[in-house]
Amino acid sequence: MPSPQMQQIIGYLRQRQAARATQPPRTLEQIRAGLAPAGQLRPLPEDVLVTDVDAGGVPAHWLDTPETSPEQILLYLHGGGYTAGSLRSHGPLAAHLGRATGRRVLFSEYRLAPEHKFPAAVDDVRATWRWLVTTHGADPASVAVAGDSAGGGLALTLLQTLRDAGEPLPQGAVLISPLLDLTASGASITERAGQDPIFTPDAIRALGPAYLGEADPKDPAASPLFGSQAGLPPLLIQAGSAELLLSDSENLATAAAAARVDVTLQVADGLPHVYHGALDTPETAAATRQIADFTARL
Repeated sequence: MPSPQMQQIIGYLRQRQAARATQPPRTLEQIRAGLAPAGQLRPLPEDVLVTDVDAGGVPAHWLDTPETSPEQILLYLHGGGYTAGSLRSHGPLAAHLGRATGRRVLFSEYRLAPEHKFPAAVDDVRATWRWLVTTHGADPASVAVAGDSAGGGLALTLLQTLRDAGEPLPQGAVLISPLLDLTASGASITERAGQDPIFTPDAIRALGPAYLGEADPKDPAASPLFGSQAGLPPLLIQAGSAELLLSDSENLATAAAAARVDVTLQVADGLPHVYHGALDTPETAAATRQIADFTARL
């Protein structure tokens, strides 16, 4: 059962979901302004040093804390359904993971739809990686990739793209509640429709067209669940059992294991999409320790 702290947050998310069902649809500007993992919009801690960089034409930010080492890097790709998300919404979570893992975080501000449809985000993540390992000179063997929701999908696409190009891969990847299938074919989208306090099935099904335009939702670059998982580095997948996207995580874990990838799936009972944003809860503390343990073994 979720902790009292997490139950309070889930209750808030349910109230917000019920209220929005009776209100006019929010504008894109409102969605972007209010986005935050687990509804927990908060400032960056005062001891996080933010350094803006041009990462191969893509705006990005270095996030450093007193605990981080410049030799070990975490490339973080934020969620937001490909239409929202920024340092403001996801910086605190990224910095939290950087602190816990002792890694310097590179936070990519990839382009968003609908202004920039697929494959703009994929191209920007690829450009960020290229800048990191060429211009910046990072050793791929010292870099882990992490992403939540849509950012988890972008992280997996990056791994598959690098593998297909025969380029060096990062050490491993942490995928948090990843969005991997823009056909919205996962069984959990219907099976957990009454459990998810954030999404509705219609909202999940609308993500693909908003991002893809006329592109094929089965294109592995858009839905990396349809790509080959063979030859990928170790993967840690974390999700909540109450989220509509759970099947994406489960199906990836099955496919990766069949391809002999070192993959670990951790499903937190009763928790929502990207519950990690509730930074002050025991559940997030436990998940963060698991992420730190995973990256320490890479």
